[in-house]
Order: sequence, then C-alpha cells, then structure tokens
Amino acid sequence: MPVTAVRYGDQMSYIIDRDLSFVKSVDGNYIMNRAEATATPITLIASAIRRERSRAGLSLSALAVQAGLAKSTLSQLESGQGNPSVETLWAIANALAVPFSFLFEAQVSAVALVRANEGAAVCSDSSDLTTTLLADCPAGSRRDLYRVQLSKGASRKSKPHPAGTLEHLVVISGQLRAGPEQAAEQLGPGDYYRYPADVAHFYESLSANTVFIIVSENPR
Repeated sequence: MPVTAVRYGDQMSYIIDRDLSFVKSVDGNYIMNRAEATATPITLIASAIRRERSRAGLSLSALAVQAGLAKSTLSQLESGQGNPSVETLWAIANALAVPFSFLFEAQVSAVALVRANEGAAVCSDSSDLTTTLLADCPAGSRRDLYRVQLSKGASRKSKPHPAGTLEHLVVISGQLRAGPEQAAEQLGPGDYYRYPADVAHFYESLSANTVFIIVSENPR
C-alpha cells in the first residue's frame, strides 16, 4: 500500500494512503480527513481552548479574567489568530485546570514522526527558550524510560509487547532505522518517532555508535 508519514510540521502525524482522501492508521482504520490531518499549530490550539473552555463551563470573559488576559486576546486565539507565547498558553492551561499539553491535543494515531527541526514550537516572552511538545501521556498509562546504545551494523529485533504498548523513540546521536517492519523510519539526532510496539519491531544502527532514548508506554 503506498503510504507516507505526515511530518509533525503539518501537525498531525499519521499514515496517509496517497490514492485516497483520508488518513489511515497502520492497521488501515479511518482516522480523519486530510484537511483535519494538516491542521496548523494555531488551529489546534484554538480548537483545544474552545473545547476545554466548554468542558469547564466558562464564558470567554470568565476565562480571560482567570487567565489574566484581555478578552480580545483570548477571542483572537479561539478564532485561530495570533502567535501565543509559552506564558500565555500556561496561563490559559492553569485557568482551565488542564495540563499544558491539552492545548495541543487532537485525535492521535499510534504512529507519529517528528524530525529534529519540526513540531509545534512555542517561544518564551522572557527568555531565549523554545519548547516543542512531542507527546503527552494518556490517562491511565505507565511510561518507562530507557537509554539505548547500538554499534554500527548492530540490529535488535523485538517480539510484540503486550497489547496496547507504544514506544516513543528520540535519537540523541548517530543514525538509526527503527519501527515496525511495515512502518520503519530512518532517524537522526533530535528526531522523534512513536509507533505501536505490540507488533514485531526492530532497531538497527546505521552509524559507528548510535544513542537513543526509548519510552515504553503501557496501559495500566
């Protein structure tokens, strides 16, 4: 099947069937249409603020007051306009009593690929800091963190883990090919890749020494 990974610079990272008009997961299930899958960071934020404000039962004015923002600023953000800072988004998240990551949340696939120079980056107003959310942790999940080293040519094949297990992989140094056979990706320093680990998968070093981080996410 002709497929490609949608880069996280396009916000949603899924598997797309190039011959069709919708996005599929690795197992072929419908996820969402292309328009939804290529939402920009600000449209994701706008949708999330509207969603969480509605859940909290707050009016636009009430949320603006609690977040310490002008109503016009909040209205612009909910309309998908503006370029909010880290501080602004933290203020909104705190006022809504939700994690910061909820403001970037959308329906997600088991597969996501974020290159080192991609992602929904948010800058600080007060310092030379940029933060990029790679993945949030679903409620009711456990995550274990591992540092892994592989020498050139070394390959590790892993049998399927328990049902529902995902792996989050970030390359620190070197070059690596990893993932399920049907969705393997070549990765370099700073790249992030999420994939289902309840199917057979592998890691293969393509450089003299490759160091990477794996976060194994398991349903409780």
